[in-house]
Amino acid sequence: MDQAGFENVAAALDEVRISRAVGRVTGLGGGLIQVGGLSRVARLGDRVTCRMAGGASLAGEVVGLERDAVSVLPDGGAAGCAIGDAALHGGAAKLAPGDHWMGRVIDPLGRPLDGRPLLPGRAPRLVEGPAPSPTQRRGLGARLSTGFCAFNTLLPIVRGQRMGVFAGAGVGKSTLLAGLARKVDADVVVIAMVGERGRELRDFVANVLGPEGLSRAVIVAATSDTAAALRRRCAPAAMAVAEHFRDAGKQVLLLCDSVTRFAEAHREIALAQGEPASLSGFPPSMVARITGLCERAGPGIDGTGDITAIFTVLVAGSDMDGPVADTLRGVLDGHVVLDRSIAERGRFPAVDLLRSVSRALPGAASEQENTLITEARRLIGAYERSEMMIQAGLYSTGSDRTVDAAIQAWPRLDAFLGKSEPRDIRDSFKGLARCLSGRNEPGDQTPA
Repeated sequence: MDQAGFENVAAALDEVRISRAVGRVTGLGGGLIQVGGLSRVARLGDRVTCRMAGGASLAGEVVGLERDAVSVLPDGGAAGCAIGDAALHGGAAKLAPGDHWMGRVIDPLGRPLDGRPLLPGRAPRLVEGPAPSPTQRRGLGARLSTGFCAFNTLLPIVRGQRMGVFAGAGVGKSTLLAGLARKVDADVVVIAMVGERGRELRDFVANVLGPEGLSRAVIVAATSDTAAALRRRCAPAAMAVAEHFRDAGKQVLLLCDSVTRFAEAHREIALAQGEPASLSGFPPSMVARITGLCERAGPGIDGTGDITAIFTVLVAGSDMDGPVADTLRGVLDGHVVLDRSIAERGRFPAVDLLRSVSRALPGAASEQENTLITEARRLIGAYERSEMMIQAGLYSTGSDRTVDAAIQAWPRLDAFLGKSEPRDIRDSFKGLARCLSGRNEPGDQTPA
């Protein structure tokens, strides 16, 4: 065994506790377990494990405190739990990531889901950790090559940026995330899959992400059949893993799919605690949960790396004014809207450019590049405003010079936005310049 493996085994042994505070189950109901005898030692968010008859155990999270009892939200169904069962206090919720976690699929508690044993890392850290000091953080870094022409040019992603991807179901959101996981320039990729269906998790790992993408990734997953406590813990646990690598000086790409399911899991827990629903059925504490999660990502302080984060949001019927979407738009450094009508006509990624924005601009591009971006947006906007008239044959050539130019450039720009060949950023801007000048890209069969 090498030195690193020995230290991981030693860390696992250090986690073994000789003594623990023990309480007793005093009540069951409303999805919560009431435990007596732990009120003086338990804190909100601590872990508690109930030992049931026959040797089975059920872990949970402390979500409520009273003078003579604590309320525990179990990680699964409470069937088999009885009054008088022992309840062991496990302390604060922590995770111990390690470099050997790369290439692995784990649950929010750090347990392997891929059938292979996994040792904890050497330094446990809080799952609900604090964000770096805002006064000590660096600014946003350099542009990242993504492998997608749209993101290399018109919607740039820079180191430490936090972007939102807003899309309905089946519009290509997961495929886009997998492409970014494979192609974005990063040392480590951490992927949070919150409330995903079990079949789709297997397909994403084996087929969509593939061995190449998985080799530099850590996937933290809580499938849709898991308890709300685990689904809510999934995104913060993935953030804790990302923070481990960031603090080691690595550049981290965090992909969280999706914040909507994270918010829905929090709603289940908050309603069980008695918190009133106010924001379209969501509790007021949802805003603090989402903003606290997002603020942990971003640029690090001197001596550490950065966490470049992509958060996805499920928007039913393209409703960008829902409470989850509205909250995220206010705290992120840009948002990307995927449109179903664009996906249905075969262009991927189905980015609605006019409804998307990267707040890294104009600083992330040179003066010449910003000129190209402005011109491309101007022509795309002119075409989309006149598209109905153009398609109906009601527009006469020569009526508007801008619309005439937009009609000429539109086929090339539309094809350009769907290109995903590996190319660096400068090559992507050269391709954009060719589109605007009326020249085809090499190998492009679109007529000039």
